Order: sequence, then structure tokens, then C-alpha cells
Amino acid sequence: MSVNHGANLYDLSGKYGFSKDEFLDFSSNINPFGTSSLAKEYIIKNIDMVSVYPDVEYKDLKKSISSYCKCYEKNMVLGSGATELISSFISTIKPKKAVLLSPAYSEYEKELKKNNCEIIKYFSKEDNHFRIDPVELIDFINENKSDLIIICNPNNPTGFTFSKYEIEVILNNTNAFVMVDETYIEFTNTDIYSSTPLVDKYDNLFVIRGTSKFFSTPGIRLGYGLIGKEEVRNKINENLDLWNINIIASAMGEIMFTDKEYICRCIDIILKERDYLLESLSKFNDFQVFESKGNFILCKINSKKITASNLRELLIPKKIIIRDCKSFEGLDEYYFRVCVLKPENNKYLIDCLKEIFV
Repeated sequence: MSVNHGANLYDLSGKYGFSKDEFLDFSSNINPFGTSSLAKEYIIKNIDMVSVYPDVEYKDLKKSISSYCKCYEKNMVLGSGATELISSFISTIKPKKAVLLSPAYSEYEKELKKNNCEIIKYFSKEDNHFRIDPVELIDFINENKSDLIIICNPNNPTGFTFSKYEIEVILNNTNAFVMVDETYIEFTNTDIYSSTPLVDKYDNLFVIRGTSKFFSTPGIRLGYGLIGKEEVRNKINENLDLWNINIIASAMGEIMFTDKEYICRCIDIILKERDYLLESLSKFNDFQVFESKGNFILCKINSKKITASNLRELLIPKKIIIRDCKSFEGLDEYYFRVCVLKPENNKYLIDCLKEIFV
């Protein structure tokens, strides 16, 4: 099975003769500053915890997440990464007809197909800068009588983001269950864009988050879902494995979500660097650059001098990896995506692009 989640650094290292640590991976959308030092130091000092079973109730972890997300602990399910929760939720509610905002992360469609769900795609359009009018979307959902709408917010790869007020309008004006994937929400103003506080108010909302991207911990496989509908929440929990979160992930989560200094520092630098990349990329006559609320930016090679795939190949010898976006339905071979790395890396990317697009 081919899985598209950014670059395979192991394969590229073998092919090009570089150490995987030498690559600047602009394709993976992971926080370049690593995870919380407080969390790492705790694990190092308490490594003997691996000989102990985790708390089956994960009380301290749930308390930490509850405070971080501003919602009730009781409305929480924990998963081994966000992808497990996407799968568990869809298999639990068994939707007959789902509206999928596209282009989008491929796992949504894969899981819907597993459950024999009819998929209706609502494509955001380039000529509208990939923005979506919630009123038009509501009309589309109701016309198609769908029982599930899946929203990646911010959207990967376009960067478009609904505010929580717009999500609330959708919740109030459809009969559909709304699944909001907030994988990249920490790169926005969460007071405006995060739907987690709405979970305690609406039964038809499921919010998914993971720790891979913002907290830079894809290796610990920690995700969490927030849902007010007790019946669905209980069914999801019944089907999850006992101790599905390992003790290292649980302990790190308890600390990461409360490490405010780390959180604020990362947000401050990454948002400044996103502005730098947006401004710098927009200066290229060859590119159309789309506004983003994520830690990534979608671009199109409007001049069509080369394809995104060609550009990717030209950058790899410079130890840079970008994401060729032609695999996203609705985008063509001229679209590519770059994420925000450290200031010196972002400047190097721009300098390398200038050498190619002279």
C-alpha cells in the first residue's frame, strides 16, 4: 500500500546518498523546533516508567487536554494518533452519504470507502483563492441530504480556515454530523478558529486533534477526539484497545499541553516565518501564492516553466524536499506546498528558488 504523508526520508537518503538528517523537509508540516523540552526531560529522568502499565482512565492526560482545549473531560476519546480516531468515528456512525471538502487529506476518503459510504465532494476553487462560503456549503449539504460533513480546518493543502462562528452556523443549519479535523489549528488564533469549546454545546460535532504537527511528536502516536454525543463517544471507546496510549505518550501529553512557554514561543516564531515565506514567495513572477492559516503554504507555478515534480527533483540535490501536490484531487501538476521551517532554512529555500526561477 502506498501512503502519502510527505517525504520518505529513508528512501531519499539511500537514493541520493545524504543522511536523512541532512534534508530540509519542507513537505511534512512538522514544527521544526521539536517538542517540549520539559516533556523530554521528564521522560529521560523517569524512563523506568516503561515497566509500569498506564492509568487505564488516563485521568491526568485528560485533565491536561481539557484545560488546553477548554472543554469537558467527559467529552474526550483518546487515540493512537488522529488517524485511528478518524477511522473509529466513521466506522461507529456508519454514514450513508458524506460531503467531503476537497482537496483534502486522503485518509478521509479511504475510511469512508471502507464503510461503503457514498462520497460527495465539495471542491474549493482556485479562482476564489480556495475560500469557502459557509452558506453555499450549507445549501450543498442540505440539497444532497448528507449525514456527515468532513472539514479539515485549516485545510491541508490550501490553508483555508473556517472560524468557529462559521462552524457553528453549519452546525445550526444542517442535520449532518460535522467532523472537524484540527490537526493544524495551533498555527491559528485558536480563540477565533478552534471549534473545541463548541463540543460541550452541540451533539452533532466531533473535533479531532493530534500532536504530530504542532507538538512535533509523530513518533509517540497521540491523538484525541472531542465529542458531546454520549452514545457515539461510548461506542468509540468500546472499540478502542485497552491501554491504547502508551505510557510515554501519556506522560509527554500531560506536560506538553501545559507548557505555555514552549507553546507561545513556537507560535510566535512560526507565524512570523509564515509571513516571511508568504511575502517572499509572492515576489516570484512565476508563482501564485495562496493565503494560509496553517504552517504551510500552497503555491502554483503559473508560468508553467516547469512542473512541481520537476521543481521537487531540482531541489533534492540541494537537500530540500517540497510537496508536489498533484496527488490531491482538484489540483494539477503545477501545485506545490512548502511548510515553515527555521528562519535560516526558509531563507535558504527562497535563495534556491531564485536560482531556479531567474
